[in-house]
Amino acid sequence: MKIISVNLNGIRSAWKKGFLEWLSKEEADITCLQEIRIQEDQLTDEMLNPAGLNSHYRYALKKGYAGVGVFSQKKPDRVIREFGRPEIDDEGRFLQADFGKLSIVSLYLPSGSSGDVRQQFKYGVMGFFEKWLEERRQDGREYIICGDWNIAHKQIDIKNWRGNQKNSGFLPEERQWMTKVFDDLGYVDVFRKLNSEEEQYTWWSNRGQAWAKNVGWRIDYQVASPGIASKAHSTSIFKNQRFSDHAPLIVEYNEEI
Repeated sequence: MKIISVNLNGIRSAWKKGFLEWLSKEEADITCLQEIRIQEDQLTDEMLNPAGLNSHYRYALKKGYAGVGVFSQKKPDRVIREFGRPEIDDEGRFLQADFGKLSIVSLYLPSGSSGDVRQQFKYGVMGFFEKWLEERRQDGREYIICGDWNIAHKQIDIKNWRGNQKNSGFLPEERQWMTKVFDDLGYVDVFRKLNSEEEQYTWWSNRGQAWAKNVGWRIDYQVASPGIASKAHSTSIFKNQRFSDHAPLIVEYNEEI
């Protein structure tokens, strides 16, 4: 089972940069998309049926903003588009696709970089999602939560960690929350389970020469419940082409759906 997660920073923009052609060659079982920034009436036939895949979207109410999606080779048994909190659902930040006893979630946690109001909103969403994660550990299902969590967990996950300790995405409270997700709730950072190397980033600012100098952040994850996490055997970050300011995160699992 091959799963890709990628923040597209606009699906129409990524489409023009060759994302569909690349995706067709990858032959992933599931692809989770974040920040699609499109409405239902703007989707092309190709986006509705990308390379013969099933497509499922959750749009934000605000045009040109946020939104998530899931492409899959196999049709899901169930698709859940409602997280159950208007703050999250109205911004199109959650979509769950179920395959047997495995649930795949495309998640786009908010950024707080625009100021204190959004940072407080981010903390609120983190609180709701923590409760959701805790409850899901008790339901007998396996979960892989793919997406842009907008938090770099440890110093190894960000190039300039010293200079970013007071910036959203690397605040102590955010990092402690990620530690709680892994250490207390028992979820697994699949990429780090398989790759402990430095300078493994998934996002680069468009300012300066961040991409050219690899001044990046690792804020895109596949976070899994322990059972399915134990079946992950390889991972990579695709950087040979740029579809957005994020790079696709790819993980392969010894599992079939």
